[in-house]
Amino acid sequence: MTNNSSIHKEKKISLLQRIKQKIFFLFRLNHHPVIKVYNGWGNAEKIIVLGHVLRLSPLPRQTYRQNWVTNLFSLLRMFMVIPFSNAKIAIEWDGVIFNTETEEDGFFRFEIFPAVAPGVGWKRVLVRLEENKYHAQHITGIGNIYIPFDSAHAFISDIDDTFLISHSSRLRRRLYVLFTKNARSRKPFEGVVNHYQLLAGNGQTGENINPFFYVSGSEWNLYDLILEFSRSNDLPKGVYLLSHLKRINEFWKSGQSNLSTKFRRISRIIDAYPHLQFILLGDDSQQDPDIYSSVVSHFPGKIFAVYMRRVRKSSYEKVQMIMAEMEIKGVNCCYFKHSAEAVIHSKMIGLIV
Repeated sequence: MTNNSSIHKEKKISLLQRIKQKIFFLFRLNHHPVIKVYNGWGNAEKIIVLGHVLRLSPLPRQTYRQNWVTNLFSLLRMFMVIPFSNAKIAIEWDGVIFNTETEEDGFFRFEIFPAVAPGVGWKRVLVRLEENKYHAQHITGIGNIYIPFDSAHAFISDIDDTFLISHSSRLRRRLYVLFTKNARSRKPFEGVVNHYQLLAGNGQTGENINPFFYVSGSEWNLYDLILEFSRSNDLPKGVYLLSHLKRINEFWKSGQSNLSTKFRRISRIIDAYPHLQFILLGDDSQQDPDIYSSVVSHFPGKIFAVYMRRVRKSSYEKVQMIMAEMEIKGVNCCYFKHSAEAVIHSKMIGLIV
C-alpha cells in the first residue's frame, strides 16, 4: 500500500513538473535563478554595482517582428518576474570578492572602495549566487562599470518623451505604443540622436566620450527594451538608472513610477563627480521641470545647462517660468520643440564645437 501511494505521488509530482515546464516553455520563461547586472559607474575611490536576482524571469527576446500580438506578449513577459529576496551573492571586482544580500525585491546596489584606483573606460564585474541550493550550478551575471575619461561635462538625460517617443502624459496613447511596438520599431524624436552624439563627442576622440547617464521613472523590467532601443538608434553608451521592479498585475502602470526618487538618483551621480559640470535633459510631460529646478537649487554652480523638450501644451507657461528662474541662477536653459533648436543652443554655449 505504501509503495503504491509513493508511486502515485511520484507520478503526480512528475505530472505537475511537466505542466510547469510546458508553461515555462510556452511563455519563454527562465524557471531557475538569473542574475541581471546593470551598467554601473564609479570613480577612483568608489564603484557602484547594481542589479537584480530573479527566481523567475523572461528569456531574452531573439526576434523583433512587426506584429502587435507578438509585441504585447513580449511586453507582458517583461513583467513575469519573481524576485529572489535576501539572496546571498558574491561580487568579484579586480580579483577581490565582496559578499552581500539582495533586498526584498531582489535588487542589489553595492559600493566597492577599491584599494587601487581603476583605470578609465568600461570595466567588467562578476556577480555570483552563493545560495547553498544553487551554488554548485555556478549561476553568475556579468556587468559593466563605467569610469569616465577626463572631461569637462557630464550629461543626465530622462528617457520617455525626452528622446524616446512615449506619450507619458496620455494613458491610452502610452499603452498603445507599449502594447504594439518593440525596441526596434519605437521611434526617437527627430534630430535627438544627432544632438546626443554631438554632445557626447564634443572635444573627445574614440571611446573617450563625455559621460551619459539615463535616469527615468520607467521600471527595471524595461531595462533590456531601453538598452536595445538605445543600441539600435546609436545613442551614446551610458549608465541607466530606472525605478522599482513591477510584477505582472502592475504592468499597466508601466512608466508611472513615483518620480520623487529621481532627484536622489541624480544627486548620487553629481556627488560622485565633483570635478564635472552637468547638463540635464528632460521634457515637460511629467515632473522633470520641478525636479531639475530642485537639482539646480541643491547644487549651485554644478549645473551648466538644462534642456527641456516641449511635448505638452498645457505645461508651457509654468515651464517657461521655471526655466527663467534657473537662468537667473546662472544656468543656460533651452526650452525647445525640435532638437535642431537644441543643437543651435548647444553650439552657442560651447557644448558643441
